[in-house]
Amino acid sequence: MRRSVDDLMAFYATPLGRAARDMVARKIAEAWEGVRTLDLLGVGYPTPYLEVFTGDARRTVAAMPQAQGAVAWGPGGRNLVSLAGEGALPFPNALFDRVLLIHALEESDDPEGLMIEARRVLAPSGRLIVVVASRRGVWSGAENTPFGYGRPFSRSQLEAVVNIAGLAPTAWSRALYMPPHPAFAPYAEVIEQIGSRIAAPFSGVIMLEAVKQTFAVRPKGAKAPAFALPSFQPSPVGAAFKPLKRK
Repeated sequence: MRRSVDDLMAFYATPLGRAARDMVARKIAEAWEGVRTLDLLGVGYPTPYLEVFTGDARRTVAAMPQAQGAVAWGPGGRNLVSLAGEGALPFPNALFDRVLLIHALEESDDPEGLMIEARRVLAPSGRLIVVVASRRGVWSGAENTPFGYGRPFSRSQLEAVVNIAGLAPTAWSRALYMPPHPAFAPYAEVIEQIGSRIAAPFSGVIMLEAVKQTFAVRPKGAKAPAFALPSFQPSPVGAAFKPLKRK
């Protein structure tokens, strides 16, 4: 059973929720610079994290699961949120250049199906970021936050879900090193900097970026030109996403 949208709204209205949003949203914004001509979709409860893009991206909308409920959101009094079934997002194929999933997979009855549906609405060569509670972090057991409900993930488990959906993992990052207690909210920035250096495996969330690769079918006998798959460059150390290292 998903947490209700009222619970999520209440959490992000607290100092702890605002601090958590700031730590995670910063990395998403750094990874997705230059979105002025792009269309963005957030799935789950993404609105606190989409706000940074509303004045920049061409279109920014959100889809919230029926079991969670939805709340209107959008600048200038416009509603940019839809209530949707996890396996039936109300959008055409290949519409969005960027898709963000947060508070989406952990409480889903079918995380693979949800990821496949996210891939369907992602444009060719589009990029997706999925944020989940880390199995090794203390936030996954903190029931005073929405990250403490549902199934947390390890990095390998998250990669497996992304691969099943037909997406290619390309980069990853971590966030939320402060303990999930309101007393630590004023010191979130300092704790984040220290934690990313000395306690990287124990972050509160894992963030994985993937790309939708499509390949054209060439006529029989035709020679295909050489090409390079898209690659993602790392931001400065401690800032955003790192390239994915293959095992």
